[in-house]
Amino acid sequence: MITAGDFRNGVTFEMDGQVMQVVEFQHVKPGKGAAFVRTKMKNVITGAVTETSFNPTAKFENATVDRKTMEFSYVDGDLYYFMDPETYELEPIEKSVLNDNFKFVKENMSCIVSSYKGSVFNVEPPMFVELEVTATDPGFAGNTATNATKPATLETGAEIKVPLFIEQGETIKIDTRTGEYLSRV
Repeated sequence: MITAGDFRNGVTFEMDGQVMQVVEFQHVKPGKGAAFVRTKMKNVITGAVTETSFNPTAKFENATVDRKTMEFSYVDGDLYYFMDPETYELEPIEKSVLNDNFKFVKENMSCIVSSYKGSVFNVEPPMFVELEVTATDPGFAGNTATNATKPATLETGAEIKVPLFIEQGETIKIDTRTGEYLSRV
């Protein structure tokens, strides 16, 4: 059990059947009345952020979120299979659980799989990935007065904007959080 008075950033707890994580907290002791804890918290499964005030003696059940590094193996329909590198067991995860930034992940890349009571709710790809450009228009000389970009298709099928000097067949580094081109490799 944890009380609201024990809240710290990053603490996870169960409230009304939901798993919440403390984003910000502030202990408030007004001149009149009882003290309270103003809390900004995020539902770790849905991502919704709410602000609530609690009595410092309010008790909540601790919630342990498991974060495990797993290797992406293959896709079969709407199921994405991840391998546990310690036990070599494959775990199927539904496509609906995956974020938009998963389009930058190719086979054999390590991802962090978050679960609560055995139920997977999030898959985090690596922050930076190196992928090959499989299709892009050729750049034109003299067209570099501004930060001009062109569309490029990567080996995973994802499309991003790249500078004009990037050619087909080159390997580039991408930030998966924003989907932006970072550099040549």
